[in-house]
Amino acid sequence: MGMGAEARRKPAAAAALLPIWLICLVCASRAAAEPYIGVNYGEVADNLPSPDETAKLLKSTSISKVRLYGVDAGLIRALAGSGISVVVGVANGDIPSLAADPAAASRWLAANVLPFVPATTISAVAVGNEVLESGDATLAAALLPAMQNLRAAALAAGDGAAGIRFSTVNTMGVMAQSDPPSTGAFHPDVAPQLQQILAFLSRTGAPFMINPYPWFAYQSDPRPETLAFCLFQPNAGRVDGGSKIRYTNMFDAQLDAVKSALVRAGYGSVDIVVAETGWPTKGDAGEPGATAENARAYVSNLVAHLRSGAGTPLMPGKSVETYLFALYDEDLKPGPTSERSFGLYHTDLTMAYDAGLTSSSSAGAAGGGGGGGGSAAAQPKQGGGWCVARDGASDADLQADLDYACSQLGVDCGAIQPGGACFEPNTVRAHAAYAMNQLYQAAGRHPWNCDFRASATLTSENPSYGACVYTGGAQ
Repeated sequence: MGMGAEARRKPAAAAALLPIWLICLVCASRAAAEPYIGVNYGEVADNLPSPDETAKLLKSTSISKVRLYGVDAGLIRALAGSGISVVVGVANGDIPSLAADPAAASRWLAANVLPFVPATTISAVAVGNEVLESGDATLAAALLPAMQNLRAAALAAGDGAAGIRFSTVNTMGVMAQSDPPSTGAFHPDVAPQLQQILAFLSRTGAPFMINPYPWFAYQSDPRPETLAFCLFQPNAGRVDGGSKIRYTNMFDAQLDAVKSALVRAGYGSVDIVVAETGWPTKGDAGEPGATAENARAYVSNLVAHLRSGAGTPLMPGKSVETYLFALYDEDLKPGPTSERSFGLYHTDLTMAYDAGLTSSSSAGAAGGGGGGGGSAAAQPKQGGGWCVARDGASDADLQADLDYACSQLGVDCGAIQPGGACFEPNTVRAHAAYAMNQLYQAAGRHPWNCDFRASATLTSENPSYGACVYTGGAQ
């Protein structure tokens, strides 16, 4: 299974100005919100909480963006003044009329955007969902004219609509090649239309929106090493023979394949937005890896990766705007059990698992060595002490953990290099213990930051010796 391969996913498809003092209060209360973390709000369900309940839930998290698949007036109004921005969606069925008639685009904007701004921030309009991969050539041909007419209507409306970006959402199915990432290229079947769309995105400053799903990559190659690669857990990594870059997780590999494709198309400066990514908590017998434990590992480690600001090898130093899929389970979605089980929360507002997104815990990253399960209702707790190698862990596992920990941003392994204060004893166990503790301390000191596939454990006994000092201690 290649680094970028992925099965194609088919998801469901006038407020008053706020006083300045209230806006300032809202900004202060949302200080923990993170500008690169969003969530998808799917509505293929008959048991969703009310818009006010959903808005209250979102305000209790570090989530700063919500993507809708259509236009939910109740939720958009409930988010007014919250500091949470909204992406609204144009249904695929509306695209032909919007493309054919600029007046229709103006009417759509007047009904679905203008009543809500500026009280609610609408940051973007996703025109259609997976249109280029739909197989409908007529619909695909209408996509760009619809985007152009909507943007012209927004510019004409001015005020809160003029800054809205217009894009469209794609799956990894638009890629003809994604493994290794340096060979990333768009499929020739969509390239002609996509080239024109990319020119529009580049000219208007809108992002290219894509749905990378390591979950589907694992379904095609359900080996333990692939699971670790997909969940941001310790692994040997995969080397791109072209760029010579060693990738340690599937998410980065998939995004860099898209980046390579954009560069190859002549639009490398267009930003990438992850419109969907997630992991299911349940699945059918033929869906390996669909567990709450793996879902928590993927999402919490992805959030930690975004919080680190490391970016990807081809896009370093910048967190990619990412919308997690999804806020709630959707009980009416067709298909396998997994399709109804991507929710971060159940519709009774309890957590499906703790991904470290509550505002009270958002300052602590859910770290790179994670992967253990946890109570759905438990709040993340920062640990103290130190993280060291567990008795009985094999040298092979510890070597993989050592290599992984030392490759992560913020982890300094200089002390275990020759001549370093912790080089002796020169054993895999000793070096791995030092490196794992470094990552545990850097990642947020949560219990799951010291998991490393059960080859590490927390201790309250200081493992420092001589001139070798282990970072840590009481919190």
